[in-house]
Amino acid sequence: MRAARFHEPGRPLATESLPRPEPGPGEVLLQVRAAGVCGSDVHFAIEGSPVGFVPITLGHEVAGTVAELGPDVDGALEDGLGVGARVVVNAVLTDGTCPQCLTGRSSICASRTLVGIHRDGGLAEFVAVPARALVPLPDEVPFDVGAIVTDAVATPFHALTDVARVRAGEAVAIVGVGGLGLHAVQIARLQGASPVIAVDPRASQRTRAAEVGADLVLEPGPGATEAVLAATGGAGADVAAEFVGRPESIAGAAELLRTGGRLVICGLGADPITLPPPTVFVRRELQVLGSYGFTTASIRSVLGLVTAGRLDLSRSITHRFPLDEADKALQTLHQKLGEPQRVVVLP
Repeated sequence: MRAARFHEPGRPLATESLPRPEPGPGEVLLQVRAAGVCGSDVHFAIEGSPVGFVPITLGHEVAGTVAELGPDVDGALEDGLGVGARVVVNAVLTDGTCPQCLTGRSSICASRTLVGIHRDGGLAEFVAVPARALVPLPDEVPFDVGAIVTDAVATPFHALTDVARVRAGEAVAIVGVGGLGLHAVQIARLQGASPVIAVDPRASQRTRAAEVGADLVLEPGPGATEAVLAATGGAGADVAAEFVGRPESIAGAAELLRTGGRLVICGLGADPITLPPPTVFVRRELQVLGSYGFTTASIRSVLGLVTAGRLDLSRSITHRFPLDEADKALQTLHQKLGEPQRVVVLP
């Protein structure tokens, strides 16, 4: 089979010929139909964030069809998930037995590993994954849309639904409306948030946010705080969700909150953050929450919304590339060539 392999930071992904993987006990072999390219892949391949080993096949947003069952798998698959079944992959592999898993918080499993980071991923014609990681992909959902659901949509869904617990009628500000944040705007609207406010320095992204349902779009800065107060009767946002991971955007999101508000940080970054002093947080009973990844339930819920026609992801994917152009796909996302939203590789 062919696979796009990562060898070292800064070196282009190389399409190589490799032996087709053999599914081990409890695993299945998937024929990959679509694999999303994520900002995390940019962090690994270009910025040097560590992966489990090299060379490795990246790609943790995976959709495909079951090609082969490994030993002892029959009992692990749901009805209908035999050879030929359409599926997506929950890339967060968990032990299922730690306290986090047992309380429904599998995204922060103490011993989690990830497809495409700790084991070979989906930028290939075939990939072997644990059978328990499979989620059925409804016939109504295209493979490329199914692939991005597994992270780019499930992550903001988890953040707003499971972590922030947005309620109908609450004011929600989305700070950073890129690949995750634009979907957060749509999800907040589905949850009945009002108003839904999008904050981003890029005019193109603010336009996109308005097109997918934001009631108000703003540039970051003091003017944004004033506009949020004006739009909420002087109160501020009940929830501010940050999808950038930079200290300045996190601090800006905190400024948008009302008394008793919740700040949800989803963006990943290495720099320390600065927040208002404890006297402000204590007296206003503000909350700061981290949100990581998603659960299988998140993926199922999002797929259900797409199938029912409640969540339209038809405009989310702006660029599609064949496997031989996987590095071009990566560079398109990294350099923002052609204003990409979500980028998908089709092996």
